[in-house]
Amino acid sequence: MSSTQEPDASQMAQPPGLKRTDLQRNDLSVPGREVIQSRVEIGPEAPFVKHTHPGEEIIYILEGSLEYEIEGQPPRTCNAGDALTVPAGAVHAVRNVGDGNAAELATYVVEKGKPLISPAE
Repeated sequence: MSSTQEPDASQMAQPPGLKRTDLQRNDLSVPGREVIQSRVEIGPEAPFVKHTHPGEEIIYILEGSLEYEIEGQPPRTCNAGDALTVPAGAVHAVRNVGDGNAAELATYVVEKGKPLISPAE
């Protein structure tokens, strides 16, 4: 993983049931943009936290069943093998709706230097 000035999400306090492991972080050919790729493990006890990102989030479900609520869209349940995209700046949240643990591969194409995750009301 390349070095950065901002602490990555894996270095921040994570709530119980939620584990984010950053896999890579690199500048893109588009000035001011970077890509961050993370494995996010979401247990049944993980809190349902509304938040935003300063760019798009492209998600691939690795295991389990997850329900996504994205502003302006009906709730959507995704299972292992499904994919979805969260638009830049959209308020969204995810919950584990399966019987066990779930995991996603989250790829963020975001503005460099901004916090990856911002809480939303």
